[in-house]
Amino acid sequence: MKKYILLALLLTSVAPLAFAEQGDILVRLRGIAIVPDDDSDQVRVAGLGTVQGLNGGESSRVNVTKAIVPEVDITYMLTKYIGIEAIAGIANHDVELQDNGLSTLVTTLTGGAAGSCLTDGFKIFDTWVLPPTVTIQYHFMPDNNIRPYAGVGVNYTAFLWDDATTQLETAVGGPVHVNSRNGWAWAAQVGVDIDWKDNWYFNIDLKYIDLETEASIFIDGGPLAGTNLRVDTNVSPFVVGAGIGYRF
Repeated sequence: MKKYILLALLLTSVAPLAFAEQGDILVRLRGIAIVPDDDSDQVRVAGLGTVQGLNGGESSRVNVTKAIVPEVDITYMLTKYIGIEAIAGIANHDVELQDNGLSTLVTTLTGGAAGSCLTDGFKIFDTWVLPPTVTIQYHFMPDNNIRPYAGVGVNYTAFLWDDATTQLETAVGGPVHVNSRNGWAWAAQVGVDIDWKDNWYFNIDLKYIDLETEASIFIDGGPLAGTNLRVDTNVSPFVVGAGIGYRF
């Protein structure tokens, strides 16, 4: 009999779990790593063709670097199983050259050595990216203290500030203006909430955003004035996040 009394006391002393119910608002603060799975087309000179075709065979592409930033998201539970999540965050990414084709082309066209630095890994510009994303989630076990979920939704990525590097402007001999195209994309996610205490919980989340963009790099002075370089890039980042949350 004593063991049943002890068990009852133990169960009543356990803190209530943060089960999500209809109308609840879940707020999370996460640290996220944005890892582009990028694959760019050839850099091309507008109206003339690709860098590879113009310089006799050497290719030139771009690479988008990863970023680690904080992120806030809010989920509204339509039912105990269905939620709508919106995320807010901003990240800075560097865009670098791949291969040496642009170096060869610029050096040939300008007849100087400055373009020789435009080799593999050279940073040509950086960009600030605002990627608001909304997903509809299904929470598989809303009454458990470990609650996995999956979701699909839509993303709009805005490139707020594209800034050419001083090194690029020196290499081409004049000012450079960069513009990356904003665009819509679909998104998918999986994640899990793990109860901590009271209404607090831990969160782990993985998203994939199927994002494509075109960067336009306009040279506005020097021997290559009026030249417009363009490149299409399939950025498609994986967004890996972990943090804490609170249920209101």
